Amino acid sequence: MLVATRKLKLETSHGDIEIPIRLFAPEQDGNAWTCRYEIDWPEGTQSMESGGVDSMQALVIAAKMIGADLYSSAYHKSGKLMFDAPGNGYGFPVVNSIRDLLEGEDAKYF
Repeated sequence: MLVATRKLKLETSHGDIEIPIRLFAPEQDGNAWTCRYEIDWPEGTQSMESGGVDSMQALVIAAKMIGADLYSSAYHKSGKLMFDAPGNGYGFPVVNSIRDLLEGEDAKYF
C-alpha cells in the first residue's frame, strides 16, 4: 500500500522533468519487516526494499536509503535535481557516513 509520495524536479535543456518517489507501507516478512520504495529516474524505475526488526525500523531505514540514493546520484552531482529550490535538499535523512553530502535545509535538520 502506497503511504507517501514526493516529486522532485530535474532541470534539463528541454525543461523540467518530474522525479516521483513512492514509499510503501512496511510489510511483515516472517520475524522481520520490509519497506519498499521506488524512484522514477529518467532511465527507469528503481525499486528497493529495506529491512528491519519492526515496521518503524524498516520505514526509517527506507527513508535513509532514499536519501542516500538521491545524494549519491549523478543528478544530484549535476546540481540540477531539486525539491522546492536548487541546493535546498530533498527532505530525506541519510546515514551518518554521508552527512557531508547534505545541503540546504537537509544539512540543518538531518
